[in-house]
Amino acid sequence: MYCCSFLSRLGVGMASMSSTLVETVSINYEDFNESFLTCGTCLCTYDGGEHTPKLLPCSHTVCLHCLTRIAASQTRDAGSFRCPICRELITIPRGGVQALPPSFLVNQLLDLMARQRREVIPQCSSHPGRELLFCETCDCVFCRHCADGPHSDTPCDHTVVPFSIALKRMSEILLYRANECLSKLGSAREAVANELRRLEAAATAADEAIDRHFSELKAAIDKRHSELKSAAAAAASHKRKLLEEQLKLIDAEKSKVEAECSGLQQQVEVREVSSRAAALGARLGDAAALAEPRENAFLAVDFAHNDAQQRFAEALAELGRVRTSTTFPGLCTLQLESGCVTGLEVVVVLRTVDYHGEARSTGGDPVTAAATLDDAPLPCTVTDLDTGLYRISMRPWCAGALCVRVLVFARGVRDSPLRARVLPAAAPLLLWGSRGTGKEQLSQPVALARCPKRKEIYVLDAGNSRVKVLDDETFTFKTHIVNEGLAGRSCTGIAVTSEGVVVVNWRTRTLTEMTSEGCTLRTLRCERLCEPVCVAAHPATRRIAVADNAARCVFLFDERGELEREIGSGDLGLVGGLALTDDLVIVADVAVRVFDAEGNLQKTMAPVPKGRGGYGGIAVEESEGGAIVVCARAIRGRPALVTLDVGSGETLAGAELAERRPRRVAGVALLPRRRVLMADLAGDCLRLHTYW
Repeated sequence: MYCCSFLSRLGVGMASMSSTLVETVSINYEDFNESFLTCGTCLCTYDGGEHTPKLLPCSHTVCLHCLTRIAASQTRDAGSFRCPICRELITIPRGGVQALPPSFLVNQLLDLMARQRREVIPQCSSHPGRELLFCETCDCVFCRHCADGPHSDTPCDHTVVPFSIALKRMSEILLYRANECLSKLGSAREAVANELRRLEAAATAADEAIDRHFSELKAAIDKRHSELKSAAAAAASHKRKLLEEQLKLIDAEKSKVEAECSGLQQQVEVREVSSRAAALGARLGDAAALAEPRENAFLAVDFAHNDAQQRFAEALAELGRVRTSTTFPGLCTLQLESGCVTGLEVVVVLRTVDYHGEARSTGGDPVTAAATLDDAPLPCTVTDLDTGLYRISMRPWCAGALCVRVLVFARGVRDSPLRARVLPAAAPLLLWGSRGTGKEQLSQPVALARCPKRKEIYVLDAGNSRVKVLDDETFTFKTHIVNEGLAGRSCTGIAVTSEGVVVVNWRTRTLTEMTSEGCTLRTLRCERLCEPVCVAAHPATRRIAVADNAARCVFLFDERGELEREIGSGDLGLVGGLALTDDLVIVADVAVRVFDAEGNLQKTMAPVPKGRGGYGGIAVEESEGGAIVVCARAIRGRPALVTLDVGSGETLAGAELAERRPRRVAGVALLPRRRVLMADLAGDCLRLHTYW
């Protein structure tokens, strides 16, 4: 039999248990009685009668029965006796040994033990002598030594106590959890009540909106009603006026004729007969002219002259709609769609679901988002894709801690706030190639070009005097183009034409257009070429532009290969990139310069400080909204991707390049899904990045 007398929660793990254990100190019941609740003289248990515990002045406790016997045995000194434990002389009080004070401590222990239920410690049926344990976290009873039982490997963050203690604490645990449940239910009730209040406010606002719109519609109908009535009244008034005027003329003529007739009743002289006859003949003619109404009585309102009434009825049936949503914000998720890099767009996608966790397929929910970068507000835009998805975009211009909070119906979604780290530089999505001569090896890749129609990427592998052809989606090797125009490891530029590719050789100062099989289509030579380094082509017009660093200008050739004009007039620096569109020539040296088809400079964008760097390859993306230029720029040896708007000249995006930083970017090509492929001349590899 055991009695639990002390409890202490320890914050350390025991050797045999990996979880937090509440340690108890158990005392043998018989030992406890013998030490504290038994008279040391007669070895009888203290009680409230004959063996009442009495406290002696020496602080020892002896039962009343023993004290009476000891006091009665005194013959010499009847007024005192010696303590049977310490032999100290004890004076008997005036009322006898019964007057000695009771031992309050022993009486309290007796009362405590009387209230306590002597319990048997629960033990495992499979392992006798092994005490059962209770996990407060999982609410389960288990034995640590049962390998196949629950909690054979208890997680270290669970709280475990002996089951005998748990039985005594269960009421406290249940009360605590009941209070916790009540608290959560109270919070839930308040949340639902708030939602009901918002619903009532939304219903009131909806009623007011309906009344307002239909009041406006009724006003428009009343206005049209008044306009039609006014038009009908005006038409009738006009006709009435004409007919009344005709009536007045008829009455006037009638009066004149009647006057003439009254004079004919008397004898008319022969001389007046002819004149009167002529006058009556004239009046008869006037009467004939007035015989037919000069205006008709037709007046009608026509609603069938067009389909306006039908269209109005159809439009009225489609006027307005009542929108509801089954979105459950607590289950909606946020996902970072793109990387977080300084200068590039960061996109967070909100996926909405209903209460049952089913994905929503429509939009229209009131979604609000707020973003901060190092606790400073960062502008963001929410786009409803009307598929149950919402796109939240922002563009951080410095590194730091990004925090995005998203609310639906003014309630936070599950993953809000979403936290991420904005990096100062962009890591490549892909690194392709290494130095060598193999299929997946390069030596001094100096330029890139892509053919969207053929879905191929052409890499000018100058060190190997060849053009490597790759698939533009998988980047798998397809073939090598070999031609005499590529000999000498001196080609520095490549562009896609309608029938193949064209390369420029600075050593031979020639342009060679060839097919993907390596067959020469034409060779262009011009005595004006001195040091041609870059080439651009327009497949539709077959025009070709060549940048010459020695002449410090761009030569533009027509579809026949004849020199059309010079652009730049010797003012260009070392050209690192060249692009050609329908009506523009774009050159990158220490700035991005835009010329029109006549060679006139239109604008200069994103200049590099003098002597601190330049550009190493550009590509143009044309769309209905205009054209943008993606270019590789290096300032003080720090390479970066820059996206420029040709129309406004503004910088749309910009990101430094990290992780095996490119040693020298010599060409770029744009790929679908906002990707750009760059040729690292000194690194003998290709790098794939996101440019927006």
